[in-house]
Order: sequence, then C-alpha cells, then structure tokens
Amino acid sequence: MRIASYKRTKEIVDKYNFVIKKNFGQNFLIDGHVLDKIINSAEISKNDVVIEIGPGVGSLTEELLNYAHKVYAIEIDKSLIPILEDNLKNFDNLEIINQDVLKVDINSIINQFPDKDIKVVANLPYYITTPIIMGFLEGKLGVKSMTVMVQKEVANRMKAKPGTKDYGALTLAINYYGRPYLAANVPRNCFLPRPNIDSAVVRIDIYKCPPVLSADDKLMFELIRMVFNQRRKTLLNAIYNQGGFGFTKEKISEIINAAGFSPEVRGEKFSLEDFAMLGNCFTNAINI
Repeated sequence: MRIASYKRTKEIVDKYNFVIKKNFGQNFLIDGHVLDKIINSAEISKNDVVIEIGPGVGSLTEELLNYAHKVYAIEIDKSLIPILEDNLKNFDNLEIINQDVLKVDINSIINQFPDKDIKVVANLPYYITTPIIMGFLEGKLGVKSMTVMVQKEVANRMKAKPGTKDYGALTLAINYYGRPYLAANVPRNCFLPRPNIDSAVVRIDIYKCPPVLSADDKLMFELIRMVFNQRRKTLLNAIYNQGGFGFTKEKISEIINAAGFSPEVRGEKFSLEDFAMLGNCFTNAINI
C-alpha cells in the first residue's frame, strides 16, 4: 500500500508515536490521485535528480524514488529521519539531508550531476513557501523546473494578470525567472491533518535567460517593491515617497516620461516588460 493514503499514513504516525508539528507546517498528503498529478506534471525520468523539500513521512518521496535517478530529501525535523529511513530502506537512490533547506548548499548537490536534469518537487511548508521558491530562482542554480504544492492563494498570485488584486511583486518575480502554470487544484481533505485552506500544484519551468532585458535586476525589483508597497498611489508618488533612488520629484517624472509612461498612471497595471523598460531608464539616469 502506498504511503499516500489515510490508512498507511495514520499507521506510520501511530507506529512511531510521531507528533505532527504545526510550527513546521506538517500536512501529509494522503491522496494518491493528487500524487499521480504531481509526478505527471513534474515529468520525472531516470535522467532526473530530484530535490524534495519537506518529505514528511515519505508520501511523495516514495513515488519519486520509483521514477528518478536519485532523490535528495531535505527534512528539517530530525524526528522524521528514522521514519523515512525505515519506510524507504528498500531504495538505494535516496539521500536524506536533515537540515533547513535555506541553509543547504544546493550547488554541492547539483555539481555532482553535470549530465542530469535537476528538478525540485515538493509539498512545501506553507509558512516558508516564498523564501524557498525565491531562493532557488534568485540563486540561478541550474534547476530545470520546480513542481510544488503551495497555498491556492499563492498559486493565484503566481498566475495573476496586471491590474488584478492578486497581481504583485511575487507575480513579477516568478515570471521573470520562469514560466508558471497550474497543474492541479488540491482540496484540503487531501491532507492529514486537514489544513484550513485549499492548495494547488504549480510547475515553474525555469528560463535559461529572462524573457526581458534588464540592465540591473536589483534596481528593477526595488522599483517593483516601491510600486506594490503603495499600489494605490500614482507611479510618480509611489517611487518618490520611498526615496526615488535619490532623485527629485521633477527628475523622477522626467525619467518616467522618457520611458514612455505617464507619471500619473498606477504601477500595479505594469507588465514585466514595462518594469524592465522603466528600470533601464532609471539605471541610465543613475549612471550618467
């Protein structure tokens, strides 16, 4: 019987007297159909090395091991390590890392497999979803794709359109580094214990090169942060109110005009291409 079932997961939890910890965001997947959707969406093959984050009792890990060349399961909770080792002892392509994923040297894993595709597949702890995803994307680690379970509202933000309430800095960051798409909606009754929110599986195919040309990524994302920190303000006021890169209000207005935009427009309607163009104009003005 697969671990990803209510009966099997409950048996494991009871057998090891395991106490589920809310502070680690532990919600174990108990639906085999959802598991199949994750595996199919990630397109795992023997040419892939998979990095899994938060394996829990091994529901997803078990399936990944059947398809992948090797799986690195990163688990912060040391009390889960003997459970994983015991229940997955028949697999020789598993390495368990008992560490905080944000502190793991991912490059040391990737560099061991120059001829393999590296994919992240995970049922992410919801309390730390965004730092994990952005850590992989901003690190430019050579990962081919990420197929992750996230809160439904986070999935909506990843796929949001300009001008909508879900559209924001996360949307732009995800779409700068990769192409996201919704692989599956996952109701809350697919987990043990049952969370208070619904979830979704999102796959992000990571770009080798960003889809827009930005002269200074850091400046562009600082500009995006300014706009969405004061998303109801005009573009001019949002930037000026937060320092404006040291420029006067008149100079900021001049730079916005030079980029082809009205200073009175709201930046929450800007596309990634718009922010790249605006960011390049600020970069040019700073470098003069």
